[in-house]
Amino acid sequence: MKAKVFAVIFCFISISSVLAQQDPLRIIMIGAHPDDCDIKGGGTASLYVAMGHKVKFVSVTNGDAGHMEEGGGMLAKRRIAETQEVARRMGVEYDVLDNHDGELLPTLEIRLQIIRKIREWNADVVIAPRPNDYHPDHRYTGVLVQDAAYMVGVPNVAPDTPPLKKNPVFLYFQDHFQKPNPFEPHVAVDISPVIDKKINGMDAHESQFYEWLPWIGGYADEVPEGKEERKEWLKGKRFGSISPAVRVSLGKWYGADRAEDVQYAEAFEVCEYGSQPSEEDLKRLFPMLGK
Repeated sequence: MKAKVFAVIFCFISISSVLAQQDPLRIIMIGAHPDDCDIKGGGTASLYVAMGHKVKFVSVTNGDAGHMEEGGGMLAKRRIAETQEVARRMGVEYDVLDNHDGELLPTLEIRLQIIRKIREWNADVVIAPRPNDYHPDHRYTGVLVQDAAYMVGVPNVAPDTPPLKKNPVFLYFQDHFQKPNPFEPHVAVDISPVIDKKINGMDAHESQFYEWLPWIGGYADEVPEGKEERKEWLKGKRFGSISPAVRVSLGKWYGADRAEDVQYAEAFEVCEYGSQPSEEDLKRLFPMLGK
């Protein structure tokens, strides 16, 4: 009973703290690999940055297995360099944790790494994958972040890093997986105005979008040679139609007329862990909604 009371009080304090805070907001997006946050949240991150808020991307693995010819330390070094170019182009911070790609497990050690990253950033919003993704690294990143959600406020866990005095709002990136339950787009963001900035950031991951993913996907012969042609190709390759559920969510946040005209969107589902935001909370935490 005491634990339940403490959880309710902590959740209440956390929402109040988020609402009372002054700008800038502090958003941390956590992916399994050094391109995941860019794919799932690069447009929303660009909008935050343009509004003067602070965004950090974190990759839980170093990406040292994601290539058909390169691997190990040299590939990890290349991919870390790509993330720093993304940071330069997009105006975000980008951290890469030194865990092996393809070998991620939801261990206590890595949970503590994530708790520290969320605390150090003093995050208001945390976004990560759902734990039912096709890739084990994605799944376990989702589990790790969920496991960190309550612990970020517990002083005796990772005591070398001061605990948060507020519990962030945790959300999931969009995915298309249906079991055990489909993604729910509680928030949908129109990223059409910044789609080229998002693509410019993704373009920095040359090892992935122009080499590894085309190779393993069987479409390497489609990749153009020219830099600008590659960006246009990447935009067409990575972005399809907006799902009906996301279109409905866009209508809620932007109005039906504008929602029909949105070309590119990113959507997020509120996690049941962490602070539970009201609609007004979400408007404050996603100030680009309706803009």
